[in-house]
Amino acid sequence: MPLFRISPAVADAFPDTLIAVVTASGLRGDEPWPATAAALDELEARLAGDTWRPADENDPRVEAWHAAYRSFGTNPRRIRPSVDALGRRMAKKGTLPRINPAVDSYNCVSVRHGLPAGAFDLDHVTGDVEIRHADGSETFTPLGEPDTVENPKPGEVVYADTTDVLTRHWNHRDAHRTRVTEASTHVAFVLETVAATRDGHLLKVAVDELRALLQPHCRQSTVHYLGPAHPEATALPPTPGGSTCSPV
Repeated sequence: MPLFRISPAVADAFPDTLIAVVTASGLRGDEPWPATAAALDELEARLAGDTWRPADENDPRVEAWHAAYRSFGTNPRRIRPSVDALGRRMAKKGTLPRINPAVDSYNCVSVRHGLPAGAFDLDHVTGDVEIRHADGSETFTPLGEPDTVENPKPGEVVYADTTDVLTRHWNHRDAHRTRVTEASTHVAFVLETVAATRDGHLLKVAVDELRALLQPHCRQSTVHYLGPAHPEATALPPTPGGSTCSPV
């Protein structure tokens, strides 16, 4: 199973980072997920009724990501953090995209709590996964563009395994190779903040909400929290018969 690691340089540059890695084993993405469908409908109804709106770039949760992007040379108004892009899309269209139940679940949790979220099909991850600065030699094939190859800029924060980059600009866009589909059965979901002192409690609420959506449709799940004090964890399935959670 892959080890997830925050590099020392990223931990030093973003000392208030907290990343939750939620691993689901035996995922069944080809069956109906009624709780996820209901959660999406409820969130869209609140938006339509003007009782809730997605966090935008003026919200401290998103503003912190804009500052992080600028610090590693990415213009966050041109290349937006995932939660910002998703919230803007929802505010404009009134709905969230329906991709597949697992992706729909983390999208719903992400926009509800104003925190970036993503996922990797672990059966297509090679070696360990590190959140680190790119050196410019890496390659990246964007989601939905299997014939495209990009080179992240030196200094850009990426998720990378031993083959190539899994996300560019920290959480802006996922790779095609490790995309989560209805056929994915072993998936690592990540939820993130770079302002844990303020938003760490929101991250834990979001994790609980995501796990509640996942658990009826997977055999087991675990959660590990990564940060400067605990920079790595292995995405192992729990022991039979239970769910586990690592200390923060």
